[in-house]
Amino acid sequence: VSTQSTGSLYFIGFPAMTCRNIMFSSEHVTEGHPDKLCDQVSDAVLDACLAVDPMSKVACETCAKTGMVLVFGEITTKAVIDYQSVVRNAVKDIGFNCGSKGMDHKSLNLLVAIEQQSPDIYQGLGNFEGEELGAGDQGMMFGYATDETETLMPMTYELARGLAQKYSELRNDGTLAWARPDAKTQVTIEYEYDTRNGKQIMTPKRIECVLISAQHDDGVTNEVIRADLTEKVIKAVLPANMMDENTKYWLNPSGRFVIGGPHGDGGLTGRKIIVDTYGGWGAHGGGAFSGKDPSKVDRSAAYAARWIAKSLVAGGYATRCLVQLAYAIGVAEPLSIHVETYGTGKYDDEKILQIVKKNFKLRPYDIITELNLRRPIYYMTSKFGHFGRKDVTGNNGFTWETPKVLVE
Repeated sequence: VSTQSTGSLYFIGFPAMTCRNIMFSSEHVTEGHPDKLCDQVSDAVLDACLAVDPMSKVACETCAKTGMVLVFGEITTKAVIDYQSVVRNAVKDIGFNCGSKGMDHKSLNLLVAIEQQSPDIYQGLGNFEGEELGAGDQGMMFGYATDETETLMPMTYELARGLAQKYSELRNDGTLAWARPDAKTQVTIEYEYDTRNGKQIMTPKRIECVLISAQHDDGVTNEVIRADLTEKVIKAVLPANMMDENTKYWLNPSGRFVIGGPHGDGGLTGRKIIVDTYGGWGAHGGGAFSGKDPSKVDRSAAYAARWIAKSLVAGGYATRCLVQLAYAIGVAEPLSIHVETYGTGKYDDEKILQIVKKNFKLRPYDIITELNLRRPIYYMTSKFGHFGRKDVTGNNGFTWETPKVLVE
């Protein structure tokens, strides 16, 4: 028996004991995608608050359309935020610096509709600085890890992300002179799916399909775009031994992508939750990350769940692992903890669950403290994914990506 949740591959129980090949796809987007722009603006505001007041209570949303950014939500902080500077600098960093691209950081119309956090929510959380801090909302959060890649992330996800990162790198250094900030990538891999012997083992075999849609200057030919994407992006990222004569390439298949970013589509914080996590693998509880301070378990508990799953796989307790945590608003302890190793565990899942409970404290206070989350480390997470990364800024971010050595 299996279930397929939206955007996620999560099997419950064991399917028929077979070995067959399946196709699975993951996508990624660059920093200029309209929804990603909004994620980055929301996290830029969050970081500005935390840089001054680590106890800031932030729930910041952003929406964007042609020449316009609206920042709205609830923020209680001692910091005095210069929204004009924070937002315009984020948009400039993304690359929207002239009207022909659909947005110019210098002339965009910025609207701000920020209120303080609801007193009903605040009173329900208990001591915001203490150990009994309650969860900022109810919900369930998932973490996933697999030994397919060195980062313990799914290969479809890592390759799609790698294409997006390389495109962004070459756009920013001028190698792709025609490139604009908005782009999307997608990679389909053929997996061997082995369910014999009570296991669910996924082994990547080959790349079936590569898709890139890249915003471009007007006047450049599709032939130039496709040649550049092939030679400078695809061949630089995708392993040659995973591609063959049957691999398909779809490069700017719509034929024209001049109008992009918020000019082409309205953007909104929290609409790229699969790009932010595991590319459809594992599962997702539905809560977005960006613009939320770490008292919101949508974010901090999802980071903790990844920390647990990665620690289990890195420690040799499983080759694939899914972790679910669930919380109630105002309650510190999680309502439930679930571990699924897809039959690949060193021990049965019940024993592995006991190891998790022995090694991880999962109240919001404990997660925030152990992962050092009350710091301005979130803007860098809002593009190119929250998991499977290292901090290259020197700020010791992505602490949840350092596996914990577990005691049995």
